Amino acid sequence: MINKYLQVTERGFVILSFLIYSGGPLPLLLSGGAGQGIDEQEGADPVDYTIQQSIFFANYFLSLFLLMIRWKKSIYTLSKDPTIWLLMVIALGSFFWSFAPSVTRARSIALVGTSLFGLYLAARYSIREQLQLLGWSFALIIIVSFAFAILIPHYGMMASGVHSGAWRGIYVHKNVLGKVMGIGGLTFVLLAMDAKTRRWLPWTGLGLSFCLLLLSKSSSSMINFLTVLALIPIFQTLRWRYHVMIPTVIAIVILGGGLSLWLNQNAEILLGSIGKDPTLTGRTDMWPYVLEMIWKQPWLGYGYNGFWGDWNSPGAYVWYIVNWTPPNAHNGFLDLWLDFGFLGVVIFGYGFCQTLLRGLNWLRFDKYWVSFWGLLYSAYLVLGNLTESSLAIRNDIFWLLYLTASFSLALNNSTPDEMSAAKSS
Repeated sequence: MINKYLQVTERGFVILSFLIYSGGPLPLLLSGGAGQGIDEQEGADPVDYTIQQSIFFANYFLSLFLLMIRWKKSIYTLSKDPTIWLLMVIALGSFFWSFAPSVTRARSIALVGTSLFGLYLAARYSIREQLQLLGWSFALIIIVSFAFAILIPHYGMMASGVHSGAWRGIYVHKNVLGKVMGIGGLTFVLLAMDAKTRRWLPWTGLGLSFCLLLLSKSSSSMINFLTVLALIPIFQTLRWRYHVMIPTVIAIVILGGGLSLWLNQNAEILLGSIGKDPTLTGRTDMWPYVLEMIWKQPWLGYGYNGFWGDWNSPGAYVWYIVNWTPPNAHNGFLDLWLDFGFLGVVIFGYGFCQTLLRGLNWLRFDKYWVSFWGLLYSAYLVLGNLTESSLAIRNDIFWLLYLTASFSLALNNSTPDEMSAAKSS
């Protein structure tokens, strides 16, 4: 009986942790509803996020404690994907060449702490169990987001500017709600397809996720969600026999190439139809200058989170030219290069390709719908990082889910003897 209560408590810890790592609702509450879309008073006191930081540190230490309890399985899981921890070593080591050493030291420690929680998830739960826990987390996010938007719209909706009226739920910005609901929708799709009883629950979750996605008016998140959803039947062809799969894949590549060419030629018209300009709200204007700064420190970068800071930081060069102050490059791959240099980009690229291959292998030999998770989430992550940054970000659910999937897929490719040895702990 005690063991059962401990398991329930542990699952509750994971569900609440997913909520916190998704970015809500603490930043919104602590800021009193401030953020883009809410008029802020000039000279207002800076927001104190000490409570949020304390909660994250509690999560790190509890994750470390839970890893130590199952130390054999933890070490074995850790050994299955060294690329993740090579990035952690670079982040910590970049303190010595960072343009903001104090920032790099604090935030790289937080990045390692986030990775500890991801390692714990992979070592403790199967991907099926992870998706079930994610489903409960997204259900909680959906309920509270509706409550915020309907009952306390000062918090739950954007109040002014170009985003006025857009829902943001429990997050500081509508785009965050859109991104979270996109991955929530994919989670509910897989849970619904695999469910044997009470399938109406995940289908309801999918419907409510889609509603919030629409209400957030986040066009990029909607496009990314629908694109990845459309990949499901394409990925299904990878389960076919080789003599049918290979020509089908070739045909898809040819059609995809033609579609990509057409989209490129008609980008201005298509972007205009969804209220976007060809520069993606100024993103493409700043990217050449970001690349210019990358080539000044190409190998090791500017240190983890050492580029974008204040007007004395290297990122101020880009701000002066583009005449606005983006907090990042709005491209995860550019920010990865700024933080980790070419060395980090290569390490991440190698690990990401391994994750894709492992996801493909699992998809071909496992007939359940949850086996789509690795490829679908990887696709969503890539699409999301074309215009936003969520690679190697501390205290961020998107990076957390990537490294958890990476470790979990590596475990799925282990031999039975290796797994039995690890489970003996």
